[in-house]
Amino acid sequence: MLNKTQRETIKFRIFVGINNKLNLSSMKNIIYILVLILSMSSVQSALAQNVLITNVGQSNEPSIMMDYNNPNILVAGANLNYVYNSSDGGLTWKLKTLNSTYGVWGDPAINVDTEGNFYFFHLSNTPGGNWIDRIVCQKSEDEGDTWSNGSYTGLSGTKAQDKQWSAIDRNNNNIYLTWTEFDKYGSSNTADSSRILFSKSLDAGETWSEPKKINQVSGDCIDNDNTVEGAVPAVGPNGEVYVSWASARGIVFNRSTDEGETWMIEDIIVDSLSGGWAYDIPGILRCNGLPVTKCDLSGGPNHGTIYINWSDQKNGLDNTDIWLKKSTDGGNTWSESIRVNDDNSEKHQFLTWMDIDQINGNLFFVFYDRRNYDDTKTDVYMALSTDGGSKFINTRISESPFIPNEGVFFGDYSNIVAHNNIVRPIWTRFDSGKLSTWTNVTPLDEIISSVDSENAFNNNDTRLYPNPTPNISYVSFKLHELSSIKLELFDEKGKLIKTIIDNEDMGYGGHIIPINMNELNLTSGSYYYTLSIDGKVKTLKTILMK
Repeated sequence: MLNKTQRETIKFRIFVGINNKLNLSSMKNIIYILVLILSMSSVQSALAQNVLITNVGQSNEPSIMMDYNNPNILVAGANLNYVYNSSDGGLTWKLKTLNSTYGVWGDPAINVDTEGNFYFFHLSNTPGGNWIDRIVCQKSEDEGDTWSNGSYTGLSGTKAQDKQWSAIDRNNNNIYLTWTEFDKYGSSNTADSSRILFSKSLDAGETWSEPKKINQVSGDCIDNDNTVEGAVPAVGPNGEVYVSWASARGIVFNRSTDEGETWMIEDIIVDSLSGGWAYDIPGILRCNGLPVTKCDLSGGPNHGTIYINWSDQKNGLDNTDIWLKKSTDGGNTWSESIRVNDDNSEKHQFLTWMDIDQINGNLFFVFYDRRNYDDTKTDVYMALSTDGGSKFINTRISESPFIPNEGVFFGDYSNIVAHNNIVRPIWTRFDSGKLSTWTNVTPLDEIISSVDSENAFNNNDTRLYPNPTPNISYVSFKLHELSSIKLELFDEKGKLIKTIIDNEDMGYGGHIIPINMNELNLTSGSYYYTLSIDGKVKTLKTILMK
């Protein structure tokens, strides 16, 4: 079977062959596709299979869930009232608008039970009621095509109910829900406070228990570092309910061993959350490091381990990082902070989310990342750990960077779902004045293969300079052993201009290959080198400016 790099080489050759036979009038679409494929700086990025879910409205804060019984069935949502569903694993999507007599007012959070019923939790804006005065749950029994009017929990006069997430116990389909209640949202009055509430449904979302406060120390109502927020519940191996949230004290943790009836008397401090959970990212209207709690139920070597994932600026205001802590004793004690992003830069990684593949215990993370740039250009990365968070693979999953605008609300979170090595991240990007929602459908084995290929080139320290160039380009690389090298130059239409090195054996050490663009009588524009080292191919884009 061909590996990913070999398949990409064949794909590129096909493009070249086609372009040599096409007339000029039919080349436009092929050139456009070719530029999309080759304009990336690495094979890995060029092969990322991104799918646009929607660019309708200013969608943000996306959530995604799959039916574990049939991973081709996916349901996603985004602010304020958009719902999307796919029956082909995320390749194509149908767009709908969610409606309820209780109003639909954002913070989408989607879950699924063992019967394939999807649940869409969101805030309310009830006509004749008060803004975000309850948490609404709408249910779909037909893979997201139609939705119930919904049930609700948390209604308490004019108090505001915000930032809700759920967990479903797959042994009995109990639904557990946690969120923040504000006496008065945004109030700086010290008499007003925020708290973490819990409610559950034992009848598939038809009715809900009376909400109960589960935190010991309340927060303020400003929706900032001193507010208690970000309560994401998880189910333990024996039906425990675990939850953590951010507060003025840092990340705190609590648990229930009786389906949420009673909780620990004292919260456990997990991390000091240096710098607070609300922080600044250039180009983003507001940003946060709210925690995500998950528990391994796979039956593997890390079965029962609880993980908490968040981001903060403990390493500096210009160096936001993604973190993980874990507990193997039910949350009593916690590991040291483990950094998920593996770059050596002092750049920003932010708005993380995680999931656990409950078939094998693999950990998956999605986050925004600026490691490759010195400005606000932003990529989307995914991280994977197969050993309980000891080591991580980081890979860029967005096909191209985007530049956010701090005048446009970007949302407070991204999302990711994984099952049986099928992974579907979801994120927001900003282009040409519009927000859009995306996923990636690249098979996991191809992602890992591409990372291995990219790492091989990183080890060879491949560079192209100067870029742009007025005349002579230099391709440099290091070899650690005798290797077969091929270097070719193509124009932006995919036409081969020159084979510079034709499968030559080259030895250990550094190599610098000069290419005189003027001698080739080339005009200004974009050109592409393909460098093959023992069959591993990397594409390098250069711009000639005369």
